[in-house]
Amino acid sequence: QVQLVESGGGLVQAGGSLRLSCAASASIFSINVLSWYCQAPGKERELVAAIALSNSTYYADSVKGRFTISRDNAKDTLYLQMNSLKPEDTAMYYCAAGIVVGWPDYWGQGTQVTVSS
Repeated sequence: QVQLVESGGGLVQAGGSLRLSCAASASIFSINVLSWYCQAPGKERELVAAIALSNSTYYADSVKGRFTISRDNAKDTLYLQMNSLKPEDTAMYYCAAGIVVGWPDYWGQGTQVTVSS
């Protein structure tokens, strides 16, 4: 039973940066995969990035080279560093946790990221 709480979203100009955080209620040493998803209005929720206990990572092609996912197991926290933000990055961003990539068992409430031109 894991609760996830995101923070760090906001309004930024194109080219700017944000750092999203996701605090877990349980030790993330016991969670195999932590992920970030995004969902824009009228769009399906999409996987942005994922990180395993091994620190192996996955990134969607659209964010490679711009976003970095990391996990601090001692602090039970997941991060997403978002650089060189584009207006098309505008979406609600959700933290997720589970055993298998693409099939989360737990979701956070989301944090809004808005990138202006």
